[in-house]
Amino acid sequence: MKITFHGAARTVTGSKHLLQLETGENVLLDCGLFQGMGEETLGLNSHFGFNPHEVDYVFLSHAHIDHSGLLPKLYKEGFRGQVYCTTATKELCEIMLPDSAHIQEQDVAYVNKRKRRHGKKEIEALYDLHDTVEVLKQFYPVPYDREVSVSDNLKLLFTDNGHILGSAGVTVKYFEDSRWKTLFFTGDIGRYGTPLLKDPHSFAQADYIICESTYGNRQHESVEAAGQTIMNAVIDTVAKKKGKLIIPAFSLGRTQEVVFTLNKLDLHGLIPDVRIYIDSPLSVSATEIMRNNIGLLDAEVKRFIESRPDPFGFDDIHYIRDVRDSKRLNDLAPPFIIISASGMAEAGRVKHHIRNNIGDPKNTILIVGYAEPRSLAGRLRNGATEVKIFGEEHQVKAEVRVVDGMSAHADYIEMLKYLGCQDADKVKKFFLVHGEEESMLPWKSRLESKGFKSVYIPHLHESFEL
Repeated sequence: MKITFHGAARTVTGSKHLLQLETGENVLLDCGLFQGMGEETLGLNSHFGFNPHEVDYVFLSHAHIDHSGLLPKLYKEGFRGQVYCTTATKELCEIMLPDSAHIQEQDVAYVNKRKRRHGKKEIEALYDLHDTVEVLKQFYPVPYDREVSVSDNLKLLFTDNGHILGSAGVTVKYFEDSRWKTLFFTGDIGRYGTPLLKDPHSFAQADYIICESTYGNRQHESVEAAGQTIMNAVIDTVAKKKGKLIIPAFSLGRTQEVVFTLNKLDLHGLIPDVRIYIDSPLSVSATEIMRNNIGLLDAEVKRFIESRPDPFGFDDIHYIRDVRDSKRLNDLAPPFIIISASGMAEAGRVKHHIRNNIGDPKNTILIVGYAEPRSLAGRLRNGATEVKIFGEEHQVKAEVRVVDGMSAHADYIEMLKYLGCQDADKVKKFFLVHGEEESMLPWKSRLESKGFKSVYIPHLHESFEL
């Protein structure tokens, strides 16, 4: 088998790893959108580095757009195979991929309006709703922990890895050299002891491992500390400054975790009564899917609903779908809270909310997780005093706060715990993806200290023989 890394190679988005078997079958692990990489982003998303016609199967680890968001483009350029994923991932992609197409169309229209004014060449969306609808017909849902024979020489197994609803570690078994061999792709590894999701599950011994590296150099603050930080941000912004608290949050996972945290704080009287607006059609739909999959969530959620039936709703919460209601928030008198996508603030309604509120020191922008350093949320997180939004410079006068304990990604201690099920001597090659070099290099050293040999950090489009 040959493996080539066509995305998330020394960066955290664009997950795409192509497996080429000696039988001639080609498997793509994930097909994600590059996000938040400035002027490079469009070029990276425009060219796969391989021929979509030649891909037979996609094994999708989870529904986040940086792992699934180029599937419609893959279809547009000729892919006609099946997309294997968990049942919950299919449900979520059914709302997330059309939303991605819609956001692209909106953002392209907004950018092109400015380009026309300045006589510049207009750009095109990567794909449209038709491509999205068609690729969703090719999804094939598979339950956790059930091995599937994809072909005579290829087997697949998904195990819950605790990152988001439906997320999975992907075990690929393939027959070569007269024996079965095993490659394991971690996907994005979740955390242990989070309030919403179950802990990551162990996986069978692998010959080869592809592992994420997002926080290979960092240890998170506790989940309890994250709740305290959110509580303080609410009290300081809403009760003291009488301002607006803007929270960029991914529609799936992070939004529900923030809402659940606010719900618990409100139940115990730890925050003042304040209007909270979830301003994202996708977040509304994703929350409904979470409600319908309570059985996949952690026991803490099941205990909570004994006190309040809806873990994602209470009197102060208002969910917004219509864009006109979103625009009305601009004229609404503070204090209030807006939770809106995207988490990196590179697209969607939150980008407009930040633009409209970044110049007022009474307001707070709360970054609740990782953001690619070149993204808007990443630049704010890293202390930028001036940022460009929709091509215009804005002074950062609003307060910026950061919550690290709410990350959906494991830190290096949790990742080592996840990999504890492996005999390091039996792993022939170990590949690091989905991370910046500053996190990958220390993560590589830690893995080597635990006995893993032949640990590689691939470059974009680099290939290896297994």
